[in-house]
Order: sequence, then C-alpha cells, then structure tokens
Amino acid sequence: MQTIRAILLMILAMALLALSDMFIKLSSRDLSPGHVMFFLSAGGTLCFVLIAKWQGAKLITRDALHPWVLARGGLEIIGGLGLVLSIGKIPLSLFAAIMQMAPLVVTLGAAVFLKETVGTRRWIAIFVGIFGMLLVIRPGAEDFEPAALFAVMGVCGLGLRDLITRLAPRHIPSISLATWGFSATIPTGLILVLALDAQANINATSSMNMLGAIIVTALGYYAVTQAMRMAPASIVSPFRYTRLVFTMSLGILVFAEQPDGLTLLGAGIILAAGLYALYRERQLALAAEKTAEGTPR
Repeated sequence: MQTIRAILLMILAMALLALSDMFIKLSSRDLSPGHVMFFLSAGGTLCFVLIAKWQGAKLITRDALHPWVLARGGLEIIGGLGLVLSIGKIPLSLFAAIMQMAPLVVTLGAAVFLKETVGTRRWIAIFVGIFGMLLVIRPGAEDFEPAALFAVMGVCGLGLRDLITRLAPRHIPSISLATWGFSATIPTGLILVLALDAQANINATSSMNMLGAIIVTALGYYAVTQAMRMAPASIVSPFRYTRLVFTMSLGILVFAEQPDGLTLLGAGIILAAGLYALYRERQLALAAEKTAEGTPR
C-alpha cells in the first residue's frame, strides 16, 4: 500500500513541478534569473520552515552538516542554477525533454561515483538516452539553443541530487532535507542579482506568477523527496516521466509551442531508454532478493 502511495505521490509531484516550470517561465518575462532564483529559494525555504514547525521537525541539528547533506546542497545549487538559467530562454517542450534524462543520470552516477555494478544493457540504455538528448539539443545546428546546455547542467545536478537523497541517513526527516536543500540556493540567487546588476519589473502579474512558482515548487519538491524515501527508486522513478506529458502539454496550451519532429523523436528515445534502464534495475533487484531468500542462514 505504501508503494502505491509513493507512486501516486510521484505523479502528483511531477504535475506540480510542471506547473512550476510554467510559472518560472512566466516570471522570467519580468524578472532576471537571479531574482527568480532568489525569490523561489527564499519563498520555498519559508514554506518548508513552516511545514517543519507544523511537523515538529528540528532544523538546527548536527545532521545539517552531514557530508551527504552538504553534498546534496551543492548539487541543489548546480541543478537549480541550470534550471533557472535555461527555462526562461528555451521552449518548455525542449526543457521537458532534456529533464527526462534525470533517471539515466542517477544510474550513471551510481556506476561512476558509488561503484555500483551496471550491466552492458543499462550502459547501452544510457548511451541511447544521450543520443536522444543530442537529437533534442542539436548542437551545431542552425536552430541550436545555447541555453539548452544550462538545462543539461540542471538535469545533471538534480539527477545526482536524487542519488544523494537515497544515501542520506534514514533518520533525517524529508522536510529537513528539503529545507536545507532549498536554503542552500538562496546565496546563489543573491550573487546572480549582484553580479549581473539585474533589474526586476516587479508588478502584480510577476508577483502572482512568482507566488505560484514558490507554492507549487515547494509542494512538488517535498513530494519528490518523500516519494523517493517511501519506496525503492526502481519502482518510483519511472513515474517521473509523467512530467514530460504535463510540461509539454502546458507548453502547447499556455505558450502555443509546437515541438518539431526531432524534439518529439529525441524525447521518445530518452523516455524509452530511461524506462528500460529502470526496468533492468528492477529486475536485478528482484533477482538479488530471490537469491538472498534462498541463501541458507
């Protein structure tokens, strides 16, 4: 039953984060990337502090300085920076397709950094996914969007952040991880604003868009963190791909985008590669469980 709740929570999280993408893009019409990142980080942190108080979770503890928590905060900065710098510059459909590389990044990160065994078929899936991403980005082509590289930076940062989330001590509440992660990006937003001497057109529309972004991002972020801790990643992660449907739909409905054939093909390849890699991970996990059960004690 908990696994079903985790799956439903992940789908809800993806819908909320798709709305977050939409609100961030709308906010970027009037605000600089630095302002968007600062307001989003500060507002989200405030939301999480309030939730933590409601849940009775402690935020000022030694656990905040745990190496995995600090590493998670650093990856949060990289991922958030890439997300904010790209989403205001490229179509939502393009952004959504690139972000679907996250589960493959987790698999790659587990192999490279955690020395987990990744079989030939999953390596093939990773490289096929990278090929799909190249079809989406199309480096060197006339319609190449350099800002799409920031989206690649974002997906790498956020994918590795999710990997670190699995390694964080289990006794740390999800709300604490979420609060510490979000607060880590506040200084980055301030530095961007000061370094670029950016101007902001703060009006009723931009304020409402920013408020919407803060609320749905905080809720979606917390839901992802909770879902990843409620059930095995191999079961929950495939449902991340629902974000592709949600975000592309919003791009078409709200921004009148028309994804071209290569973008849709690349997105499909990434989707297939990611689902296959997760399927293989699940099969291997089940095989390992059966082996363990049959081992004499």
